[in-house]
Amino acid sequence: MQITYTEAAQTEISKVIGEHQAELKLVFDAEGCGCSVSGVPTLWVVNERHPEDLTADSEPRDTLYEKKHEVFFDDLMNIDWNPAKRAFSLTSSGQIFNNMMSLIDKRT
Repeated sequence: MQITYTEAAQTEISKVIGEHQAELKLVFDAEGCGCSVSGVPTLWVVNERHPEDLTADSEPRDTLYEKKHEVFFDDLMNIDWNPAKRAFSLTSSGQIFNNMMSLIDKRT
């Protein structure tokens, strides 16, 4: 999996993460959706990687994901920030995964 971040997305992510050590993780969040295949792509800010986390080929920062979520995404994706919507978008050349994607700080 390869993820490219726009400059606008990088800037907004940096505002959330700040100077602290953190990891960025792309998840297919199905909590509260009623079914494991009815989920929403979401970005999480987490304290650390877990042993089961994989790392996407992404710039400028590593992006973690879980093998079980890989089926929901394409090999080449882009993450952008839309200031008018105050949301991120996750797209590929063939589809829009989420044009109102959240960045949720899960650090404790």
